[in-house]
Amino acid sequence: MDPIKETIRGYILNEYLPGESPANLRDDTPLRTSGILDSMATLNLVSFLEQTFNIVIDAHETGIEDFDRIGDIAALVARKKGAAV
Repeated sequence: MDPIKETIRGYILNEYLPGESPANLRDDTPLRTSGILDSMATLNLVSFLEQTFNIVIDAHETGIEDFDRIGDIAALVARKKGAAV
């Protein structure tokens, strides 16, 4: 399992989908376009990711095309972590 994806999945499950089975939140589940995350939840997720992974996510990196699915978010985090090393 990818630890970045699992960290993101755990945060979303704990904060926004309490009681939901982790199996129901797949890497390709739409988060923003499905309504799981609204604009405030997205800001909270960005803050969580920045603190957890010691990265900076720019506003232009949080568009729907790059910040709607766990797989896409994890890829962004991995890129940022790679750039920070």
